[in-house]
Amino acid sequence: MSLEICRTNLSFDLVETWMKNLSPEIQKLLDEFLSGLKSILNHDLHSVYLYGAVVFPEDIPVRDIDLHVIVRNPVDEKIKQEIEKLHLKLAGKYPPWGDELDGYYILLKDAKSRKPPRSLMWEGAVDNSWALHCKHILAGRCKVLWGVEPEIILLEPSWGELEEALKGEFDYVEDILSKYPDYCILNLSRIFYSYFTKDVVISKFSAGTWLSTNYPQWTELIKAAKNSYNQASTEYDLILMKKNVKSFFEFIVLNIENLGYNLK
Repeated sequence: MSLEICRTNLSFDLVETWMKNLSPEIQKLLDEFLSGLKSILNHDLHSVYLYGAVVFPEDIPVRDIDLHVIVRNPVDEKIKQEIEKLHLKLAGKYPPWGDELDGYYILLKDAKSRKPPRSLMWEGAVDNSWALHCKHILAGRCKVLWGVEPEIILLEPSWGELEEALKGEFDYVEDILSKYPDYCILNLSRIFYSYFTKDVVISKFSAGTWLSTNYPQWTELIKAAKNSYNQASTEYDLILMKKNVKSFFEFIVLNIENLGYNLK
């Protein structure tokens, strides 16, 4: 029996066992989400991978629930509408997490490619961070909710592909620097850590801790960003971030370029 057949015949009870470390609310949400997908997609549902902050081993705040849904064949408009209705139903039934269910639907043939895949839903957005997501998933920062182990499908990204994705992350941060300073400060920490170590598998929080340890002049700013992410920021934290986020950005740019990389 192939691994694919073996996995796709597993009961939902066993899937719940794999998710035992998640909060009860998120477990229920994911269980109903998976059940809904099975009903809508039937045999076309190939694999579902949960990744991101929700599966990192350290205790860090979770702002959304990231999933890759791998589908065997293209979906028509009727199926798309059913999937959209499923998301809307779960958003109403499981607040706040139901509204933060960030499902990215891609074709199996695209998941096997190195090229960033285009979503089957949500106006066909392209996952330009595909290499980073693959690296995290292949490093074990994921839970297989359905289907095959990710290494059967996904290709190990090269450093060149990871660097290209990091540049995309950097450009995105630059565009939203003043709007979301907490996210930008922590993600810039992760981007710098990734270039410095050539290891992209780290959470924003852990990267912030690393940066604080090695560059203590930014300790207060990192702490303010973490407080904000934890929804525990003070007025001082907000002022500090607003005042210093641009300087921090310039510090990160300088240090990455000193490593020999060109961010433009």
